[in-house]
Amino acid sequence: MMEHQHYSGLISLDIPLISNLDVWNNIALIKLYKENMPKREARKLVLKLLHRYHLEDIAYKRSTSLTEEQKFCVMLLRAAMVHEAIIVIDRPFIILHNSKDSRFMEDALEKIDDLYKQCHILEYIWNKSRYINNDAE
Repeated sequence: MMEHQHYSGLISLDIPLISNLDVWNNIALIKLYKENMPKREARKLVLKLLHRYHLEDIAYKRSTSLTEEQKFCVMLLRAAMVHEAIIVIDRPFIILHNSKDSRFMEDALEKIDDLYKQCHILEYIWNKSRYINNDAE
């Protein structure tokens, strides 16, 4: 991962959303500060991406008022803002602890599959059965 750190977008409870920023600013951080994208353009991009999840209405909310699914989508979009992103999801069932399986996460990833190059999921072995595309016998 160290050799790809400039392309890595990490989703983890160890890297939470910034609580004093609203959703669109949390997602746009990389575009605003690393790529110097104008604020108006960044907001328009984020609203367009939130629309993929039908979550435009949360754009001006803070992370404390979001459901765990909404937080996951926001964290996923923030990670995908890295140019040619390699997304790493660290123990997703800690974030999505009410999810019985990986269906929500897989659907969320599919909706933005044009925004990232790769996605890697780091998970506890005992959660293997929660993954839909599980090849375990």
